[in-house]
Amino acid sequence: MTHLMQTYGRFPVAFVKGEGIHLYDADGRAYLDFTSGIAVTSLGHAHPNVTRAIAEQAATLLHTSNLYEIPLQEQVAGKLTALSGLDRAFFCNSGAEANEAAIKLARKYSTETYGSHKYEILTLHESFHGRTMATLTATPRPKFQEGYAPLMPGFRYVEKDLDAIKAALSDQTCAILVETVQGEGGVLPLGREFLQGLRALCDEKGILLLIDEVQTGIGRTGTLFAFEQAGILPDIVSLAKALGNGVPVGAILAKEHVAAAFTPGTHGSTFGGNPLAMAAANAVLDTIAEEGLLEHVQQMAAYLESRLDELVAAHDFILSQRGHGLIRGLLFDRPAGPLVSKCLEYGLLVLTAGEKTLRFLPPLTVTEADIDLMMQLLQEALAD
Repeated sequence: MTHLMQTYGRFPVAFVKGEGIHLYDADGRAYLDFTSGIAVTSLGHAHPNVTRAIAEQAATLLHTSNLYEIPLQEQVAGKLTALSGLDRAFFCNSGAEANEAAIKLARKYSTETYGSHKYEILTLHESFHGRTMATLTATPRPKFQEGYAPLMPGFRYVEKDLDAIKAALSDQTCAILVETVQGEGGVLPLGREFLQGLRALCDEKGILLLIDEVQTGIGRTGTLFAFEQAGILPDIVSLAKALGNGVPVGAILAKEHVAAAFTPGTHGSTFGGNPLAMAAANAVLDTIAEEGLLEHVQQMAAYLESRLDELVAAHDFILSQRGHGLIRGLLFDRPAGPLVSKCLEYGLLVLTAGEKTLRFLPPLTVTEADIDLMMQLLQEALAD
């Protein structure tokens, strides 16, 4: 009997140890982890730099209130703003909280700048932005929203088409919120031209562009932020997952004139940006730079793409592959869920993305040998 609420359909395995790209169960069996805890442990499990930073900080100071100065928070904020080209940072604990903060900041800025009538946010079909009431409402997916009515007002859903988005704009529209790659929707990249078109449209209409990089940020696509590759700068970007390599950290970064709408008392987070979280985030950012992981991701992404192309060519029931950097998906002509379970039997951890897409999210430290082993295990599972 369990005393846990039944919110997860769990696989029948419990991990007791992690090292690099491997997880180990109580019997010592190794599993090749191509999920990274859903894009979280991007430096792999138990990375020595992060482990050392957490241990030293835990032995010194775990938490203080944001009513006091937190020097490490200033340090991490400085690095993120310098690397992104944005001006201000706010720290929280998760991706959903980061998107909540982005939504609140967009509405507050627009209300103060244009008036209370300007509050509506457009989001795209197939997107996913979180499970709080606001982020759930921003996620136009019936399977996530069912049972939670009435949802929050102030959101409108549109297709991934610039003309459709332009037609949906009104005097009430204050922002457009998008992912650079729709991870939960099936690993669907929006593409450089589409993102550039969004930026131009937002500039033309005087509305904010919010980019959700909770899953793609902190190096997964080969640059620290995926929006860099489109040659654009959002007004607000949300981050989480890989920022703490397993320690809960969320953040938004914003342009100066937008961030100014958040004044003392207008938003906050008890745990957000505490010393432990910032020690982890600081170690993550330093490690990515010191180990040259962005260039490594670009190389490994090309290799993973070429190996997955082999599967597409070899099997009629695999329709295509898609993705960006080290977030990739294989599209099947049938549900992919049973294959995830079969892969687990062979010691390979993968995910679904939507009903028919198998999703791969290896750590940024993945090697060609790791990819080759993944292919071997996946082919064995497919043959079974």
